[in-house]
Amino acid sequence: MKKLLNTLFITTENAFLSLEGETVCVEINKTKAGQFPLHTLESIICFTYNGATPAFMGACAKRGIHLAFFSPFGKFLCRVVGENQGNVLLRKQQYRISDGKEDSCLIARNFILGKVFNCRWSIDRTLRDHSLRVNEEDCRNAEQYLSNAMEKIRYVEDLDSLRGLEGECASVYFGVFDQLILNQKEVFFFRGRNKRPPLDRVNAMLSFGYTLLANDCAGALEGVGLDSFVGFLHRDRPGRKSLALDLMEEMRAVLVDRFVLTLINNRQIKGEHFRISESGAVEFTDDGRKKFLTAWQERKREQITHPYLQEKICWGLVPHVQALLLARYLRGDIDGYPPFLWK
Repeated sequence: MKKLLNTLFITTENAFLSLEGETVCVEINKTKAGQFPLHTLESIICFTYNGATPAFMGACAKRGIHLAFFSPFGKFLCRVVGENQGNVLLRKQQYRISDGKEDSCLIARNFILGKVFNCRWSIDRTLRDHSLRVNEEDCRNAEQYLSNAMEKIRYVEDLDSLRGLEGECASVYFGVFDQLILNQKEVFFFRGRNKRPPLDRVNAMLSFGYTLLANDCAGALEGVGLDSFVGFLHRDRPGRKSLALDLMEEMRAVLVDRFVLTLINNRQIKGEHFRISESGAVEFTDDGRKKFLTAWQERKREQITHPYLQEKICWGLVPHVQALLLARYLRGDIDGYPPFLWK
């Protein structure tokens, strides 16, 4: 259990929630593990299949407490919606901002600022730990370019310019990404980003990781009452979860890219865990996919200190905390959306 931003996170898989007076009672294996006054809570996020009593769900709906259920692995299951759903105001504000490109840019540039910051951190991390194993000049130049671009991103006022800056930064970052691969270079190499389909093992891992992260972000947004299909940087397109793609931008480098590099450099994933089709597309074998997913879930349970809240959380809660912060910004509770800037 973890309480952040007036939100109670239930992360124990076999937890069960019930109503006891004006409090929520959390039981684990039929033993009371915690109790919290309802009036102190704004929302409750549950990662459990055991669920809650109807009386408790009704009490949350009556009091306007947002209650959402996820699987233990983070898949969004459902929200509890009462007779009057306050999220309509939040979503209407989201739609209003999304309709205006200038207002959208104010939020979108923070997503991209977080992305470029974390890409720069990823390069810097390798330079600190393995400077003798990389082309230091190339990495330093890329790091400096990203640092200079961040100053431009802070003041950009239109989406097209922002996309241009983001594209240039991505090109520079991926231009040195192969330098960050330190082991198994004969089978794991990176010559540029490619997808649909990926043409090498590294791109196959990145694409799969990005898909998992996008799903986690979509679930987190739905969990706080936002529409994951209506974005600010990624514009409306039928069937595309644009806001999830927006939110994941700042998390790509730290949640997926570094994870992929760790699997390769620590030899947890090997060349034998992939197969190449006749068309040249590269994909996981069943065993390789299982190893990736197992390591992904383990990674999501690792503890960190959130750089903005200065509270300990697990990596898997990062999309949920950022979704909460975005919802708070849209409601006017905070002055700006704080991107996830990892250090």
